[in-house]
Amino acid sequence: MLDTVSLLSSCFLLSLMSDSSAASAGLTIPTETQAKFATIIALILGSESMNQEERQYWINILPIMTPEQLKNLSEILINEKEQLAAIDKKYAEKIKESAPKTLVKDIEKNIRSNTEKRHEVESKVESEEAEEESSILEQIRNL
Repeated sequence: MLDTVSLLSSCFLLSLMSDSSAASAGLTIPTETQAKFATIIALILGSESMNQEERQYWINILPIMTPEQLKNLSEILINEKEQLAAIDKKYAEKIKESAPKTLVKDIEKNIRSNTEKRHEVESKVESEEAEEESSILEQIRNL
């Protein structure tokens, strides 16, 4: 269920919104409508599925909607907010889970790469030492 505190804080923020700030957002919210429908206006303003024109439409028809229509609109907007919050939470958890795995894979890759480089250097040094040994043995035989 939608966090009551966040809903109340949205309503509080809406009550602080002046007519000029609503106008700067491109919305006209009559004072009576704002006072009477503060909760549902907060939900409309917070909706991620509406553009400004659609928000204005819903704000304009709030005073002529029936109580049942208001309830349905409110439930739809609350459901949208809950679903988006659930999706955000799900993906945040997946990112949190995958981040350590990715980090471990990167570390393993770096270790393998460094190990391969070290083995190449060691092989080169062993080869050079073997050539040097052969050269020294050859010089000894030629004495």
